[in-house]
Amino acid sequence: MLNRLLSALLAASALASPAFAEDASAWRLFIADHAAPTVTAIDLESGDAIGSFQLASPAALYRTQSGKAVYAVQGAGNQVSAISTGITVDDHGDHGDIEITAPVAIDAVVAGKKPVHFVEHDGRIALFFDGEGKTRVVDETDWLDGDEVANAEVDSGAPHHGVAVPWGDYTVVSEPNPEDPTALPIGVVVFDKAGGGVGDLHACPDLHGEASSGDLLAIACAQGMLVVSGSGEPQIDLLPYSGLPEGKVTTLLGGVGLQYFLGNYGPDKVVLIDPSAPEPFRLINLPTRRVDFAVDPIRPKFAYVFTEDGKLNQLDVVAGTIVQSLAVTEPYSMDGEWSLPRPRIAVADDVVAVTDPNAGQVHLIDIATFIKIRNLQVGGAPYNIVAVGGSGTVH
Repeated sequence: MLNRLLSALLAASALASPAFAEDASAWRLFIADHAAPTVTAIDLESGDAIGSFQLASPAALYRTQSGKAVYAVQGAGNQVSAISTGITVDDHGDHGDIEITAPVAIDAVVAGKKPVHFVEHDGRIALFFDGEGKTRVVDETDWLDGDEVANAEVDSGAPHHGVAVPWGDYTVVSEPNPEDPTALPIGVVVFDKAGGGVGDLHACPDLHGEASSGDLLAIACAQGMLVVSGSGEPQIDLLPYSGLPEGKVTTLLGGVGLQYFLGNYGPDKVVLIDPSAPEPFRLINLPTRRVDFAVDPIRPKFAYVFTEDGKLNQLDVVAGTIVQSLAVTEPYSMDGEWSLPRPRIAVADDVVAVTDPNAGQVHLIDIATFIKIRNLQVGGAPYNIVAVGGSGTVH
């Protein structure tokens, strides 16, 4: 009798325990070709292609904080498409559950004339269509769940090279230049949930570039940065450039884990921006002109800058110095059109992935040793790249 009771207790304990669960990790690279309207998904561990997706035109790629999808903005194709990454990590506090499936194209697309900017904030996505001057705001969950995408629309008043950012129940939208809408925007206007304007114009001449870090949004202007904060109606303040030579930021990235922004400042410099610091701007000289740059979402103190001499440079954002450099590709001159095929970089787990359009390859650099460990043969002209992945428990 005692033995039977003991056996039953052990069996119940086995069923209640997590012994049947195991840890798993998955990372994938999504790569858009420079000339062909395709996106290729590659498994980072094996290096194998695990999906190929046809688009309406070559695309710029974006991912959201959830990592559930990669979004292909097809300016010439007049649409934005979504590709499910097949990697979902659900946070349970003391651990995360990971589900790994094949990447698949989502049927629903958001159409409009010349989409250019894609911005996600807290699960809401703002798509700005330059050819219309209109923003369509979409909930990511709705997009990934439905065949039709319901969206709210905000009209800026004129087609222009603009941007919009979701901010809770509000949307921050660029204001076109009234004298010449083909010029850069002159500031931002806040719209409420019903699509009505809130408050006055926040001046931001030559607006170009935005990013979020922590609970802040930064927007680059000719004279400084607009810093957006607040949990309700957005509070917008100007942070003037200080301690810098003449110039301006036109591209911004937001730090992960550390609250800071990284921007370009002329062709051969980058600037670290901490809006809370007594001296918010720190200028860093590069060995030659910048091609692309990325922050490290896993190791917060690092960012990476690829320069036209074919080198990947590791930047310590705390010290404000370049600490390592590695020759990765042949040189890619920044002379010529801005849209020529040049390398792009992304951080995937413990490596930096660098596209090499001229060689048809993606190079993987181990971050710990800062040496090249693999070349992935992709073919074509691999260009824009995003990395998605994570670790968790598989039940």
